[in-house]
Amino acid sequence: MSARTRVDFGSYLRERRSKATPPERPDGRRLSRRQVPGLRRQELAEAAGISVEYCTRLEQGRVAHPSREVLAALARALGLSSAQRDHLFRLAGELPPEPAAPDSEIRPGLDRLLRSFGSSVPVTVHDGRLDVLARNAAATEILGEPPTAGRYGRNIVYQGFAATARRILGSEGADRYARWATAELRSAIGRYPDDERLRGLVAELSATSGDFCRYWAQGEVAAERSGVKRLRHPTRGWLTFQSEMLHDTARDHWIVIYAPAT
Repeated sequence: MSARTRVDFGSYLRERRSKATPPERPDGRRLSRRQVPGLRRQELAEAAGISVEYCTRLEQGRVAHPSREVLAALARALGLSSAQRDHLFRLAGELPPEPAAPDSEIRPGLDRLLRSFGSSVPVTVHDGRLDVLARNAAATEILGEPPTAGRYGRNIVYQGFAATARRILGSEGADRYARWATAELRSAIGRYPDDERLRGLVAELSATSGDFCRYWAQGEVAAERSGVKRLRHPTRGWLTFQSEMLHDTARDHWIVIYAPAT
């Protein structure tokens, strides 16, 4: 950390300590009877498993590189939200911790937004494991309902190697999508390296698809978040869309918007 960043880190740590809830006894009563809100420095140090002297140095901006373990312990002791914890890590010059898994449900506000597009703009949402969480009416009309059969039926990578991909995207489009989806899967495993579902998906596709094996061997990771897509509508024929992917980092959800191209 630079000298300026260390000062900012110490100020933020003091500010969060002043607003933290003091510890309670097993009977629910506060250990401290003082009227001043927040934690004493000693209470924070004890809760985080560090010395009071080290806690003082942190708040005074005199520690150049607090460890990730210390940062995580401080975040727990202060009861920080995910956003507050991530800010603490960034002030210390560290990347925030990756979530153990993506959230299984989309935000209610996003769900309402999805429905508000109606039949005009297709929108889909998938999580960091690449499983479809939702599609609005317009997306369902073109892509169909996400399959529910099989362990990986709702997974967008698995769908890319199914027969329906060529019906919706055409041969050339399906090949491009399969290559992109394979790169997405590699990126997802980089984010969740110990995820059994993702590892199982790699094993499943490796055993059933020569195309997947070929693309996987290329070692690509996904970078494309925007592009022009041609999709075959069941009654209206080929339609062209400008596809944009937006990321909800807190839940690790991807919102894919298909704006009709003009």
